[in-house]
Amino acid sequence: MKRTFPLWLGLLAFALLPALAQQTTGKIHGHVTNPTGVSATSGKVSLSTDGGHTSLFTFAVSADGEYAGEAAPGTYTVVFRMLDTPITKIVDSFNGVKVVAGGEVVQDFDMSRKDYIDKLPADVKQQLTDLKKQNAEAVKANEVIKGLNADLKTVIQDFKDADSAAATAAKALGAAATKADIAAKEAEIKLAKYTEVETLMLKDSAAKPDASILWTQLGQAEVGLKKYNDAEPNFKKALDLEAKTSKQNTQVQGLANAGLGEIYARSGKVPEANAAYAAAAKTNPSQAAVYLRNEAVIFFHMNNSDAQVAAADEAIKIDPNQPVLYYLKGQGLISKATVDPKTHKIVLPPGCGEAYEKYLALAPTGPYAGEVKGILAQASQTITVTTKSGKK
Repeated sequence: MKRTFPLWLGLLAFALLPALAQQTTGKIHGHVTNPTGVSATSGKVSLSTDGGHTSLFTFAVSADGEYAGEAAPGTYTVVFRMLDTPITKIVDSFNGVKVVAGGEVVQDFDMSRKDYIDKLPADVKQQLTDLKKQNAEAVKANEVIKGLNADLKTVIQDFKDADSAAATAAKALGAAATKADIAAKEAEIKLAKYTEVETLMLKDSAAKPDASILWTQLGQAEVGLKKYNDAEPNFKKALDLEAKTSKQNTQVQGLANAGLGEIYARSGKVPEANAAYAAAAKTNPSQAAVYLRNEAVIFFHMNNSDAQVAAADEAIKIDPNQPVLYYLKGQGLISKATVDPKTHKIVLPPGCGEAYEKYLALAPTGPYAGEVKGILAQASQTITVTTKSGKK
């Protein structure tokens, strides 16, 4: 007995192995494509043995048109229904689909196939034709937008590179480079960057003329290239498009108005420049101080001291803690300084000394601090520097 008992256990274990390994179901999966040729985003696939009337196994169609599941071995009618399709109706079906135990079968539903389309009513076929056309146009438009977004990404980087051109030029030429060499290299970098932006935006604004951002970026590039006559109508085009849309872009409006302001400022059209910069500040308040500061800087470059002071004053109203604004105001006012014939000292006009002192209070070690202190010293004006901590 001791010898046969272990043998009986061994045989029992051996006999159980095939039963444990036996598979009683098979797998089925597939992809569902609707009549327009686009993947279905919902629905259900059922397996039936009575032509689709009764569903023995049902699998959900995923958002990307896929379905998968397991079923008992057998030959089925595989049925697709939309989520709201009555059980008495069938959207599409295939007969004679075999599910084999341990096997896997693929059954796709491509409802864009000819034999399916041919069975549709005439009015449905026409609707389908129209929908396919709309889808094709949408796909084409999406491809265009994809290209535009890639170009805009390049444009953003080009503008950044242009803004840092001076530092890039100085680094590239080294410490031994002259100011003239650095300035020439800076101009070369800017020319390349602005030219690339102009080329891209000319192409893209022609491809999608209703996009205001493209006209704005084109105008900015042309301002950088000093093509003011070309830039002005492009900024106006952007603003015209913005005025006609319900989804207005305040950033685009601000940039376009500021672009017009720069053109007018550089053309000596002070009232027009003031109006354009004021519009920029109004439409995009978050950047108002930047726009008005830039206006003051441009008038400084154009040697228009009165307009420079006025622009600085407007910017100070918005951001009274920006040191450079007081420097710009002081620089504009000092053009009206006189010399006392007796003392030969500089006589600063009203507000000039105060502006310089305010600059020193906000930026006692700022880039213009030495220059400002020298001017005040020549004017025999007491330099009272109050730091942000309140110490004198």
